[in-house]
Amino acid sequence: MKRGKWWSLLFLALALLTIWAVVSNSRGFSFPRLVTVLKNASPGWMAAALAGMLGFICFEGMAVLCILRAFGYKRHVGRGFLYSAADIYFSAITPSATGGQPASAYFMMEDGVPGAVVAISLVANLVMHSLSLLTVGIAGFLVRPGIFFKFHLPGKILIGIGFLVLSMLAAAFCLLIAKPGILEKSGLFFLRLGKKLHLVRHEEAKREKLYRAMDEYRKCAEAMAGHRGRFGMAFVFNLLQRISQVTVTLFVYLAVGGRAELSADIWFTQSFVALGTYSVPIPGGMGVADYLLMDGFRAFMGEGEAVNLELISRGLSFYVCMIVSGFAVLAGMVGNMRKKKDRARGTAQKWSTE
Repeated sequence: MKRGKWWSLLFLALALLTIWAVVSNSRGFSFPRLVTVLKNASPGWMAAALAGMLGFICFEGMAVLCILRAFGYKRHVGRGFLYSAADIYFSAITPSATGGQPASAYFMMEDGVPGAVVAISLVANLVMHSLSLLTVGIAGFLVRPGIFFKFHLPGKILIGIGFLVLSMLAAAFCLLIAKPGILEKSGLFFLRLGKKLHLVRHEEAKREKLYRAMDEYRKCAEAMAGHRGRFGMAFVFNLLQRISQVTVTLFVYLAVGGRAELSADIWFTQSFVALGTYSVPIPGGMGVADYLLMDGFRAFMGEGEAVNLELISRGLSFYVCMIVSGFAVLAGMVGNMRKKKDRARGTAQKWSTE
């Protein structure tokens, strides 16, 4: 609990420092001007941007549901939204986004999905997630290669590193599915290490539990071959998720009076930024994303306009998205607590009648 509070404080500090860095390094920015821009923004385009932000959450949830259904576990759309929201929220507030997958797994297991199915589903979704990001990035290189060269050298390096990191992650996740033995050997290694460090008790029991879990994991990995259509749809939903996120920036740009003829340039600039955020293991790519957005936007507009667009689009696509996800997680936790109380009450009533 205390660790969670420290990470929340660190997240808040990073967010404030990032915003301060963007604002303080711009000569053409002023808060009154930002407020005026927001007041004069087109309600229709801002609503579209809001829909894009919600789409970012919804489409990941749909992708996870597709994968779960391939294993015979049907869950309704609301639960998919919760799984996605948990991933997004805890990824944003934990170092290197390490908390997202475990949080999503928690809610899936609370819904009765076996641990092995949860594990293989999340790994499969990570593969689709990485491939969708690479697809959008490669499209940028193919359709608008000139935009990449408009970034300054540090920006180009960050985008290049992000591309390499994503490629390696995609390959690693594919290996975990194709070669389950790698995961089993890793688990055994950490068990032995934990025993040597006196952190693990009852190693034999835990080893047997790991073997049983890996047997189920292998069965799930083998079952994936018969459901390629489902996994193809999961990739499509991940791609739609990525497109939704990138399009938020375009809609905000149009809402604040941007030129329609620059729409494609703005869209592909954001797509390159999405790649670059994976170059540094910081929650939400804070600092990196902001720098890359400013670096890219300055090629198409004045500094003051670039700062306004960066603050509004980033605020909506990341910070507002995180807040919405946080409320969804809170609602999910409250709902789970009520279910447990109802089950306990029902069990007590059954015992009393017997």
